[in-house]
Amino acid sequence: MYDLPSEDPEEPGLPDEFHDLQPQLLRETFQPPCYPPERLFVGTDLNLYYDVRHPLWHKRPDWFAVLGVPRLYDDKDLRLSYVLWQEGVAPYVVVELLSPGTELEDLGRTSPDGRQPPSKWTVYEQILCIPYYVVLNRYTDTVRYFELTGGGYQEAQPPDQRLWLPEAGLGLGLWRGRYQGLERCWLRFLDAEGAWTPTPLEREHRLVEQERQRAEQEHQRAERLAAQLKALGIEPEL
Repeated sequence: MYDLPSEDPEEPGLPDEFHDLQPQLLRETFQPPCYPPERLFVGTDLNLYYDVRHPLWHKRPDWFAVLGVPRLYDDKDLRLSYVLWQEGVAPYVVVELLSPGTELEDLGRTSPDGRQPPSKWTVYEQILCIPYYVVLNRYTDTVRYFELTGGGYQEAQPPDQRLWLPEAGLGLGLWRGRYQGLERCWLRFLDAEGAWTPTPLEREHRLVEQERQRAEQEHQRAERLAAQLKALGIEPEL
């Protein structure tokens, strides 16, 4: 990992702010109940090296998650990239955000060329055998789910456009709401009960609201008690 390049100065930068915000929401809501945080790794726009015979070949998924690996590289360092022949565990799910310049490769519609590295689709499907591949088109607010079945990807069409990921114990679906000040459709995770996994900020707001409601209930209870005492001719102490 330390020897392989983590940046390519000739590679074009991220196309828009959505490519920052959407992976951030996925990271914040990816909370598999059966895996502690220290046994999960989530990568965003990180080099994924997949072939030891061609050590410089890599893909750069918009977002991916790996189950059952240490959160830190060698239990002590943040990863510069994800090197499969060292890690030994392939990603469980990959999400790509379609853009005009990457759509053909992301959907496996490019023609194979033996002189060039394989496409993302080929790497995810045939080399890494990633169980779930998800493609989001933010221009049409549509999501496509592909599940590895019989050695190849088959498009899944789950009810309500929500895909269940059994090993992670989470679902994935489109949610319309406000995130980072922007109201639109977002891809995010949900639990087994169908409730959207809250972000840290949403959890904080929920706790604040619960505390406000508790304080209001205590205030109302105190007022009722004071009224009952007054009815008995007892002046309650303040």
